[in-house]
Amino acid sequence: MKSSTGAHYLALDHVRALAVFMVFTWHFIHGTGGKPVPFEGAPAIFPLALLDEGHTGVALFMVLSGYLFAKLLDGKDISFVGFFWNRFIRLAPLLLVVFALVGAFTVRHGDPLDQYIKSLAIGFVAPRWPNGGWSIAVEIQFYLLLCFVLAATRRYQPAPIVAVVIMIAIRSLLFEQGADMRFYSYATMAGRADDFLLGIAAFNYRHLFRCRHLFAGVIAIAFCALVWLFDAAGGYYLMAPQWPWIVIPTIEAAGYATLIGYYDSSFQPVNAGLSKLVARIGIYSYSIYLLHFFIVFRAASFINDRVLDISNFYVACLASTVIFCGMIPIGWLSYRYIEGPALALRRPYLKLATRPAAQAA
Repeated sequence: MKSSTGAHYLALDHVRALAVFMVFTWHFIHGTGGKPVPFEGAPAIFPLALLDEGHTGVALFMVLSGYLFAKLLDGKDISFVGFFWNRFIRLAPLLLVVFALVGAFTVRHGDPLDQYIKSLAIGFVAPRWPNGGWSIAVEIQFYLLLCFVLAATRRYQPAPIVAVVIMIAIRSLLFEQGADMRFYSYATMAGRADDFLLGIAAFNYRHLFRCRHLFAGVIAIAFCALVWLFDAAGGYYLMAPQWPWIVIPTIEAAGYATLIGYYDSSFQPVNAGLSKLVARIGIYSYSIYLLHFFIVFRAASFINDRVLDISNFYVACLASTVIFCGMIPIGWLSYRYIEGPALALRRPYLKLATRPAAQAA
């Protein structure tokens, strides 16, 4: 998708497509309680642990956000008013539609509407927004910090990495206080800051990854192996010890940041064929992400109960792929008629460059 600056990064649209597919498959195969596929165990084909623990696609989205904004704003000053207006225009229309739809379902089910509205207000600071909207709230919190992080990075390039060390220390203190580390690390800025920070760092150090194919392959294999070990130990829901959540956000962010930096700096995908199709999915990923909650659980239950037993992980992943393809036209409709019209209201927010841009991607 083109930004308000006119830049269009096809490779990063590919990453968005992968992220939304991971999240969709996580919800499709496991539902809300380990059905149709139980949470126990890990797939024998170890890279597929990324789907068995597909919630990690949220981390991929957030690392990408940090990387993308570092790329867009490299060497530039911005108008705060214009920047926040553009982010509002980008996120709010579809988010408000989802809030309204969930509110309508709330009334239909006889649940108190006032409590739902209160949860939306609280959702700016706590993970309460429905349909995965909690992650959008965390993204908004990141926008409020972005300008400060970029300013610090201009003065001292390793600043994001230093900030990650500080976040690890904060999570360690939370652990010592007996906090629910899975909650804080997964659903709040206490853990998600690592994603954005290391995304920014990956852009700044992308020259270290350019065309380092063997290095990227080793990182990819090692990262998939770590996700598999996490999955085999019980994964998101069943892993008993809390202490690994101190470093899980850092490991996720470092793995994804390295691979995004490598992919973006090493390849120039063409806007044709399969590459173009995957990129279009990436463009519609925001719509697919917020809207799939209305469909994914019902689709999995219907298929498992009335069409085919999909309690087998591999069968469920194939079924998920088919249903995900059905989400693409829904994503297009949403993008075309909800997101698209609002995007026409964006305005430039970049000022003249204040320093030479960093080494070209």
